[in-house]
Amino acid sequence: MNSNQPNNARTERTDRTDRTDGTDRIRSLVRLALANRVSAVYLTVVGGAMAVAAAQTLFGTGPDASLIWVWPALFTFPAFGFVAWLGEAGWDGSAPTWFFVGGIVLSALVQSLALGTVWRTLRGRRGDRGHLTTAS
Repeated sequence: MNSNQPNNARTERTDRTDRTDGTDRIRSLVRLALANRVSAVYLTVVGGAMAVAAAQTLFGTGPDASLIWVWPALFTFPAFGFVAWLGEAGWDGSAPTWFFVGGIVLSALVQSLALGTVWRTLRGRRGDRGHLTTAS
């Protein structure tokens, strides 16, 4: 733009700060929950435990094949404790399988978001310290 244009022509540019639809907030939450190292490792561990538990339940012939589902629940504890409490209160101890599997997934995502937030906070503090020299 040249300086001969009126001021309103210069201010009609779109900035990222003009968004009010919440997509930036959603995008940052998704990045915190999924797109960092700590959250990715945690979700991989929980997903692997769920895959092993599902395979053991489908292909295992032993009477204790369903006890393998304790591991994904433990990996998502303490958030899964609330899901277990809801299942106990809502279905008197006989909650359907979809409720617990969905609860494990939801608990893993909630805890992944918390881990991502802690990771970002710790990395932000580390970046603010600056470099140490022999004089300081």
